[in-house]
Amino acid sequence: MGWLGIPLPQKRMKLYIFSSAMVCLQLLLFACNGPSNSKVLQNSNSIEIAEQNNLQIGDYVVEIHEDKKGNLWFGTVGEGVARFDGKTLTYLNVDSGLVDNSVVAIAEDRLGNIWFGIQGGLSKYDGKTITNYTTKDGLCNDRVSQLLIDKSGIVWVGTWGKVCRFDGVLFTEFELPTPDIELQPYQSTMNWVTEIMEDSKGNIWFGRDGYGACKWDGKRFTNYTKKDGLLSNSVQVIREDKKGNLWFGCRVTENDHPDPDKRKGAGGISRFDGKTFTQFPEIEGLSTNETYAIHVDESGNVWVGTNKLGVYKYDGKGFILYQETDRKDLVSTFGYGVQHLLKDSKGRLWIGLSGGLFWLDGEVIRNVARGGPWE
Repeated sequence: MGWLGIPLPQKRMKLYIFSSAMVCLQLLLFACNGPSNSKVLQNSNSIEIAEQNNLQIGDYVVEIHEDKKGNLWFGTVGEGVARFDGKTLTYLNVDSGLVDNSVVAIAEDRLGNIWFGIQGGLSKYDGKTITNYTTKDGLCNDRVSQLLIDKSGIVWVGTWGKVCRFDGVLFTEFELPTPDIELQPYQSTMNWVTEIMEDSKGNIWFGRDGYGACKWDGKRFTNYTKKDGLLSNSVQVIREDKKGNLWFGCRVTENDHPDPDKRKGAGGISRFDGKTFTQFPEIEGLSTNETYAIHVDESGNVWVGTNKLGVYKYDGKGFILYQETDRKDLVSTFGYGVQHLLKDSKGRLWIGLSGGLFWLDGEVIRNVARGGPWE
C-alpha cells in the first residue's frame, strides 16, 4: 500500500506492507515516543457529524471493531483510532494519550475496556483513562501487530518478533515453534505475527508471514504449511465459519522478490475442515492473489477481501463478487486493497481499504468520509 500520501498501485496492500518487507519495517519505526503510564483522556478531539467535510476517516483503515455498546472503532495508519457512536465521530490519538497514531489491532475485555495494538506499544482505554504498556513494562516488543483476548480473559499480544500473554499484572513471553521450511533469500518478515485467533474448541491459532500457521491446543503445537495444503506460507488472516471450518487468507510470498518479473506465486484463500485443505482456483483472485481480510457473519456467510478485485461473499454454494464503487478514484489509486471486514449488529458490512472507509450498500461499495454517509 502507499503511505505518507504516496499511492503505490499494484503493490501489496496489507497495513504497512510495500513492495518489499524491509522497506515497510523501516517505515514502521516512526513516532513511537508515547508515555508508558496511565493518562486521563483530556483531548479526544470530538467532532460533530454536521461539521464534517469530505476528509477520509484515514487514508488506511486497517482494523474495524464493534464494542458491546454498539460503538464502531476504526483503526487507522497515521490518524489514531476513530470511534462512531451513532451520532458523533471521536478520535483518540497521541494527543489523547496513545503511544502512537497507527492503530492496527483492537480488542475488548470482559469489563468493557478497549485494547489497542499500536505501532509503538499497547494501550488500554476504560472510557476515561488511557493506560500504555511498552517494553519498559514487560511487553515483548513495541511493534504490536495482533491482539486476542481469549475466553479466560488472557490478553495475547502478537508483535513483529514475538508473542506474549498478559494476565493483568505480568507479561509472559509465549514461544512459537519454527517449522521446517525452506526460506527464500529475500524473505525477511518470518517473525511478523499476522494473526492470533481462538476457535470454538478453545484452540489458539497463530499466523506468521513466512512460517505458515500453527495451532496450540493447550498442550502441543501443530504446524500447517504449503506442504499440508496452504496456498502460501505467508498467512495473513484466519477465521472459523459456522460449520467449524478454518479459512486461511495468504499473500503471495514472491511479491518480496527483488526482481519485479519474478513477483508471481500462489496466494488467496484455503478452507480447512480439520483434515483436508480446499482451494478455489476456478474463482478469479482466490488462488494467485492476496487476501488480508476474511469475516464470517451471523448468517454464516464468509466474506473475503481480494487485492485489486473487491469483496467476495461465499454463501455455502458459491462466490458473489462486489466491486462496484462510488469512489473509483480511490479504488484505482490504491488498487482495491481490502484491509479489514466487519458486519455490525445492524447488518452493515464495513470495509477498511487502502484509501479509506467503505460499506456495502446493496451492491455498491460506498465510501464513508468523516461526514458520512453513515446510513
